[in-house]
Amino acid sequence: MLTWPHPGTDWVRMMDDVEPVFLEIAKNILRFEHLVISCEFVSRLQKLGEQLNQWAEADRLPGRVITVPAPADDTWARDHGPITVKTDDGYAVLDFRFNAWGNKFSWEKDNALNSHLAGAGVFGKHRLQQVDMVLEGGSIESDGEGTLMTTSECLLTPSRNPDLDRTGIEQQLREQLGAERVLWLNHGYLAGDDTDSHIDTLARFCAPDHICYIACPDPTDEHYDALQAMQEELREFRQANGEPYQLTALPWPDPIYDADGQRLPATYANFLIINGAVLLPVYGVPQDNEAIRVLAGLFPEREIIPVNCRALVHQHGSLHCLTMQFPEGVLEV
Repeated sequence: MLTWPHPGTDWVRMMDDVEPVFLEIAKNILRFEHLVISCEFVSRLQKLGEQLNQWAEADRLPGRVITVPAPADDTWARDHGPITVKTDDGYAVLDFRFNAWGNKFSWEKDNALNSHLAGAGVFGKHRLQQVDMVLEGGSIESDGEGTLMTTSECLLTPSRNPDLDRTGIEQQLREQLGAERVLWLNHGYLAGDDTDSHIDTLARFCAPDHICYIACPDPTDEHYDALQAMQEELREFRQANGEPYQLTALPWPDPIYDADGQRLPATYANFLIINGAVLLPVYGVPQDNEAIRVLAGLFPEREIIPVNCRALVHQHGSLHCLTMQFPEGVLEV
């Protein structure tokens, strides 16, 4: 799922820079699987769908584009998109509330976007289930076997769910997502991040027993202390069987700044796993090649596809933040 940029979003001054990044992401996804694209500008959406489908058909790709006209405040589908859970009765498509990371920006259109997708029949026989809890997809990371990883700075922020403490949050994660265990990181920081330390910018499962994470090797860098503390927490985490996790540090990219001199949240942890491949954000810095090498070692049976996401971080997010996935069988293609 991609929520396409339009001039009514904060991308208005960067459309010529950012739309090619979206197109590259879309084309790489279509090499492996179907893609839902929504956009507020209907004329652009129709043309986009026709062009991408014609390209996919000409190259005999497996993926096809499903287009849905829908208003949107922004483009971060990972956080306003639905979260799909596998249950004993099939799949549940859950629509958590979205309030733009604790009422930092406008959010009403984004919060209603999943209802537009459901109304267009995108989810077929699967009913969209409303959940009365603020939760962004980028704030949780699952091993697929009952363990969730998250950050206390995000999920315990009062501007999201003021009536829920840590125990209440864990109960909701158990009831709604089937979590059997929750691993909490109490440290971790990325300058320029608007999300209150989303886990998908800091640490990710590469396998149920393996976590990769960002690590800052420079003691003079503002991130050093927080990320060192996060690394120690990761070393203390245990799998359900009591064994420690295998840990792999990701490269630390050179700093990237905006026109005002503010540091931007470039991170290699914001990769997207798709069928047969991993889309890896790169930023045009010397560490990109090492990041590609490390990801190839973490996912040896998948193609590693670098996508230059330098334009994306100017709006304080990256590749995984833009996308939301669905299991096979959920979408009505």
